[in-house]
Amino acid sequence: MINRKFMAKVAGVSAAATVAVGLFSTGAANADTFVPLPGGDITKTLSDGTVVNIKLVGESANISPSMGATPVHRNAWVSGSAQVTVSGGGGGKILPGYTVGCQVNIAGGGVSGDGAVESDWEGNAGGGVGTGGELSLGPGQAASFYVLDLEKADDYGSESHSKSNKFTDGSGSVTWADTTIGLSGCAGYAQARSFVSVEVETDNVISWVTLWGQPFSLG
Repeated sequence: MINRKFMAKVAGVSAAATVAVGLFSTGAANADTFVPLPGGDITKTLSDGTVVNIKLVGESANISPSMGATPVHRNAWVSGSAQVTVSGGGGGKILPGYTVGCQVNIAGGGVSGDGAVESDWEGNAGGGVGTGGELSLGPGQAASFYVLDLEKADDYGSESHSKSNKFTDGSGSVTWADTTIGLSGCAGYAQARSFVSVEVETDNVISWVTLWGQPFSLG
């Protein structure tokens, strides 16, 4: 799938990043299925008393026949907005993404049984979570990917990429539009589910909070 548009914008205490990957399928417009999704809301109190709230709003998916035109190919264009607030003016990083499964129940997130993204001791998401929504899965398999791929110069002037968007002063947001999920190799039913992982950093703790969206069918 060809990336046609990518934009990231940061302003004031709130940051927004928009990722657009591709436009609608070259097939007939009436073959597309638009799926409005309910998003979600989660509030968690950290060990030091910091209150973290994550909201997922404006979520939707547009399911379209694949250019491969075979039962083992699926395409979807997904959109949404993550909004984060942290009491006490804390900051952190926002990492939106999707889990995709082939003939597997992803009601718990598809990454771990308790619905949370697996992470190592540094809080970095594990389980093979990468960037880019072009996936190849067989029956019983699931994979996750991050929406963002923000390009910037590092401390030495070289190109670097980030799958997270930083925020400070207690609030931040990320918005994505028409991000592609391209699935191949799955002959059975397939589902996808959004997630928003937030790494929160205060004077006393560094912690992760994850909000999961509602699963939806890719056909």
